[in-house]
Amino acid sequence: MSKTFDRFASIAFLLIGLLFVIESRSISVSSYGSTVGPNIFPMALGAILILLSIRLLFETTKYKPEDGSKEPLQYKKFIIIFVSAAVYAGVLEPIGYVISTFIFLLIAFQTMERGKWLSSIIIAGVFSFGVYYFFVEFLGGSLPGFPQF
Repeated sequence: MSKTFDRFASIAFLLIGLLFVIESRSISVSSYGSTVGPNIFPMALGAILILLSIRLLFETTKYKPEDGSKEPLQYKKFIIIFVSAAVYAGVLEPIGYVISTFIFLLIAFQTMERGKWLSSIIIAGVFSFGVYYFFVEFLGGSLPGFPQF
């Protein structure tokens, strides 16, 4: 990776994280049928983004000098994940959170590292069901469930 690119990216993501936290404070605190307000998720994402960008900024100070070789950009993987994220957003409501998240994660895992189907299926399944159960049952939030036929 490029040291200057990582520095600029970390500063940009830090600002985006701050924007998420600041703007999430203007969202209402509670929602109908949910004990968890709609402001919690963007605020948490913003905080995580801030922490990760600060870590990236500090890690750029530990980079070794570049030897001139550049890593090729992986446009194909980016396009596959970008298109699958757009499709995921479109099918989230009709087919539900668990199924759409499982399929999206499976596509993303296989795009990043081909093979290892069993571990990809297990991680995608545990994450999909785990987040759904934690958010809906434990926190009392609402997510699109399973499709109603």
